[in-house]
Amino acid sequence: MEFLTGKAFVALGAFDLLGFGRNFARLHGVVRRWPVASKNANPETIERVCNSVNHALLWYPKHVRCLQRAAVTTCMLRELGVRAQMVLGAKNNPFKAHAWVEVNGRSVNERNDVQMKYGVWERC
Repeated sequence: MEFLTGKAFVALGAFDLLGFGRNFARLHGVVRRWPVASKNANPETIERVCNSVNHALLWYPKHVRCLQRAAVTTCMLRELGVRAQMVLGAKNNPFKAHAWVEVNGRSVNERNDVQMKYGVWERC
């Protein structure tokens, strides 16, 4: 797991260095085109990746927002053969946008009620 945590830490840094937090269209394009590896993911893969991202967040020197976390988690899962999607949603009252990751229509590394609280406007 230490290797995956290190990889997550580097990916969080790449997000910042590439300026994805200031260029949503570019980030969206990268995540949308990120390929799913043609390996068979074992059942523990999702949990291992989510735990690794969470551990990397503990050490990352900046505050990480949901979009950054969702993008990194989605790409890492895809590299390991999981058909993950980054999902973007919003709610009205009060207005709030959110990003999360889904696998087979189920949110991962997120509260269970996220799909009920936010209307989905994009999956990539």
